[in-house]
Amino acid sequence: MERLVNKRILLGVTGGIAAYKSAELVRRLQNAGADVRVVMTSSACEFITPLTMQALSGNPVHTTLLDPEAEAGMGHIELARWADLVLIAPASANFMARLAHGHANDLLSTLCLATGAPIAIAPAMNQQMWADPATQRNLLILQEKAIRVLGPASGSQACGDIGPGRMLEPEELALAAAGMFDHQLLTGRHVVITAGPTREAIDPVRYITNKSSGKMGFALAEAAAEAGARVTLIAGPVSLPTPNRVQRFDVVRALDMYEASLDVVNKGCDIFISTAAVADYRPMITADHKIKKSTEEVHLTLIKNPDIVAAVSAHERRPFTVGFAAETRDVVSYAQGKLENKKLDMIATNDVSGSNVGFNSDNNAVTVIWPGGHKVLPLASKRQIAKQLIELIAIRQSTGNRQFQE
Repeated sequence: MERLVNKRILLGVTGGIAAYKSAELVRRLQNAGADVRVVMTSSACEFITPLTMQALSGNPVHTTLLDPEAEAGMGHIELARWADLVLIAPASANFMARLAHGHANDLLSTLCLATGAPIAIAPAMNQQMWADPATQRNLLILQEKAIRVLGPASGSQACGDIGPGRMLEPEELALAAAGMFDHQLLTGRHVVITAGPTREAIDPVRYITNKSSGKMGFALAEAAAEAGARVTLIAGPVSLPTPNRVQRFDVVRALDMYEASLDVVNKGCDIFISTAAVADYRPMITADHKIKKSTEEVHLTLIKNPDIVAAVSAHERRPFTVGFAAETRDVVSYAQGKLENKKLDMIATNDVSGSNVGFNSDNNAVTVIWPGGHKVLPLASKRQIAKQLIELIAIRQSTGNRQFQE
């Protein structure tokens, strides 16, 4: 079931008494980590209300092909592109016939024609309807189109008959849906990434900060999501769009980032990657009003901020912990010291003394160090470096090799 983490499931519901099971199916898919959107035919709305499905999925339910509001937001083409899997449960005999012959006379059938995602159907109908030669011919056409047919099961039916035609149970359908996705490097893992700078206020208009665009952290978040992880991104003040399939929390101060990081670690995560350029110090006192330029000198007393990655590494629910070190000299030796002193599982370090890597650059070159080994990742785009780093982290985390784990 972990293969459903971060997956986008478009659940189509057609008319039939088995539609009541679709409500439980939504829950099963969501509990496995999937994002679920529901599309209902007009007949389905006679058996279960869109309001019920909306309450369960947490998303608007789509029922009409030519809905002005849907077209302005997530119209049928957007929904078709959005889905990783289109699952139709229940699939009535009528809908199977329309799908087999390429009809597009309602929203759900149109989506099936417009999507590039795999399609699976869970037939549900009277046993005689299932056995009818027309239904069986349509079944063969659908299978020839590489549409996955899940079930039906055999047993007692709402009409009183006994035989094949029952929709599979929600748990069976959720397992079948999970089986349609490949296992990826970080399938089922929860990855937390900090990115960007922090700002420590001096007064309402001035602050202390570190140089950081957040590009490396955001590239890592994107790469982790592509590798199948559920990703939480804790971002300082940056002007970057949120990567696809990533949950983002915006913070400003180092203390904000510290609290957000420990909160998510308390709840449980598998991997923590600290790429943020966190301010080491903050002013002891923040002025309530703008400090006026009245003297030649202004003296600030700074106090130390908590060390986020060290706190995570020492946490009782310690995840696999990865640090970053931006250095201007003795790059590897400083990074090695941080790896040991903060008891990290891995650290990535780079030389930011030049202008071609690090900070606002789109490129980077890093040396990755772990207890007993290292690897140099030569100059490449930050997206390429991120993919290589995620692969390294996934391999190291899966081996369970944690020298500092108590």
